[in-house]
Amino acid sequence: MDNLKLKPTLAKRPTSPSINHQTINIRYGEASFELLSDILNTLNKQNKSHVRNVCGSVCGSFKDRRVVEHAFFICEEFRLDPLVAYHAIELLDRFMLKHIENLLSQQQSEVCGASVSAAKGTEEELIFQILRDKFCLFIISSMQIASKVTLHTNVIDNNSALRYLQSVGTDCPKEKILESELLILKTLDFSVNVPNPLLYAETLLEVLGHNNPATAVAHLHHLCRYVLRFVYLQRESIYSSLLIAVTGCLSPSTDQQAKFVSVTEDCMLLGVGVIAVAAFIYQISTWEKVVEQLSLITGISAKSIMEFAHVILVHITKSKAKLS
Repeated sequence: MDNLKLKPTLAKRPTSPSINHQTINIRYGEASFELLSDILNTLNKQNKSHVRNVCGSVCGSFKDRRVVEHAFFICEEFRLDPLVAYHAIELLDRFMLKHIENLLSQQQSEVCGASVSAAKGTEEELIFQILRDKFCLFIISSMQIASKVTLHTNVIDNNSALRYLQSVGTDCPKEKILESELLILKTLDFSVNVPNPLLYAETLLEVLGHNNPATAVAHLHHLCRYVLRFVYLQRESIYSSLLIAVTGCLSPSTDQQAKFVSVTEDCMLLGVGVIAVAAFIYQISTWEKVVEQLSLITGISAKSIMEFAHVILVHITKSKAKLS
């Protein structure tokens, strides 16, 4: 994306037929060239930094379908923008990896005189118990933090979090909710401005509309939200298929799987892939032009974008066939 290309003059976008977005309320075409360029470059730097520092094969371990479903359920309960759910999932994944690492270090330092195997078994049991008892609390706390940093949406306060936990059968004092939120913030060193795939997709759509006002940005945005949610719910199977497509191996080696983790954490790649799928669904006759524009903007090859889009489309088709 070092070859970022934006047209300095913001052209007037033709009025599109109305779409009922209800809670989305996004206004397009109002960001200046300078602001849009700064935002895109900042997102690019954040994404590259995250991809470079992925934590081996365990990164993304807490983006399980059940966690994603839970996050979206909370969003619907509190009528939050889906942006909050994606942000919370990213926060939770980063927090859990660091928290487990901290727990392991703490347990190991407390083990004295026990055999290595017995100590290891005890550590694992204790950590599993701690995580099992508090995981639901960690999810709602991540949602709280995400709702606070997403300025245009509602905020989940401690009273609301307490009522939600009680509704799902978790009895938790209000003090524990505050402690959980603080634990997540401290564990992440208060670094909560993490890459969010929906933010990347929305920013790229704004750039597309900036460079070509004829682009049906509102329609694509509407479809992108559904496509991105589908990808997150089918994350494991979609990326497994992409790994097979990229390597050409039905059973990729451990080394190939380890190197591929960075691909699964690439928000920019996910953003262009989701938009490409939305463009294909919306108007197949122009989707290649959209892919070319995305490639020009991000520096990601058109081949890579199409390959990813093809994998997603195959999974959407299979999912639709199962429902028929």
